[in-house]
Amino acid sequence: MKLLVQRVKSASVTVEGKKIGSIERGYLVLLGACDADTNAIADKMMAKLVKLRIFEDENGKTNLSLGDVGGAVLLVSQFTLYADCRKGNRPSFIGAGSPAHAEQIYEYVKHELRTTYGLTVETGEFGADMQVSLVNDGPFTVMLDSDEICV
Repeated sequence: MKLLVQRVKSASVTVEGKKIGSIERGYLVLLGACDADTNAIADKMMAKLVKLRIFEDENGKTNLSLGDVGGAVLLVSQFTLYADCRKGNRPSFIGAGSPAHAEQIYEYVKHELRTTYGLTVETGEFGADMQVSLVNDGPFTVMLDSDEICV
């Protein structure tokens, strides 16, 4: 699983001209899943995500987590995080999870962030052509990769 996390002042997602999700301060999280991902892997990734201390405290140090600042999450599915560009000029997405499996992981993460962690979570639409807008704060962007975190 890959989570591209962007600290934002605001973010929104639009499908067919209609805004379907938006947040103010928080994280825009692009989630890519592969077929090897499990709910247990997702649990470890979410624990890392919610504990990330990438918001500034009163001294300007990145010491605060999403919960510390009352932030929200805009969660967007993003199979292209598994793009393989090593050969040729057209990316291969063979490493991305099957749509059915990836959607199950996406729905699980959405549910758990809301229920287990009590976060405000807005979403895109799985598999849709989406337009995502954001005001990146910093900018501050990090990649969380289960191959590194769940070892």
